[in-house]
Amino acid sequence: MENKKERLLEEIEIPGGINAVIENEMIILKKNNNTVKRKLNPILELKVDGNKIIIEARKSTKRERKMFGTMIAHINNMIKGLNENFRYRLQAASVHFPMTLSHDKATNELVVKNFLGEKKDRRIKLIEGVNLKLNKDIIELDSVDIEVAGQTAANIENGTKVRKRDRRIFQDGIFIIEKPGVSYL
Repeated sequence: MENKKERLLEEIEIPGGINAVIENEMIILKKNNNTVKRKLNPILELKVDGNKIIIEARKSTKRERKMFGTMIAHINNMIKGLNENFRYRLQAASVHFPMTLSHDKATNELVVKNFLGEKKDRRIKLIEGVNLKLNKDIIELDSVDIEVAGQTAANIENGTKVRKRDRRIFQDGIFIIEKPGVSYL
């Protein structure tokens, strides 16, 4: 069995209007007022050459191949997010008590009132960089960073999790109904 250790190399085209910079072990992509940052893995070498990002791995070990593919996917997501925002849609479902939703802009929190008849409001902290739009029982989250939008959606879903009750009966909560590439309706 021969052990091949060939170098991996990939060039990603940067669309017009997007500036790419590598500094302090971070890749930074900018377009207009939007900025997306990602920490680089020391296993890989990244360079910006004109309108291309060149990703290179020294060896072709299993670990480096995994990180190589992951970094390509992250950079493609960063470029896609700068061209068109990532959108998550969530829906509030209330079976027992009608809950009301509001956005507290001063503290950047989603306020859920009367969840399961609770007297105290549930306040869910939103991550910076996410735009929230409320339309009755539908919540729309927009962001240039897919991870920030996804984590905010998960935080909202977990913030209205029903505990110590039978989930078959108490089906109240806020649930993700659409995310990039997937629709649950």
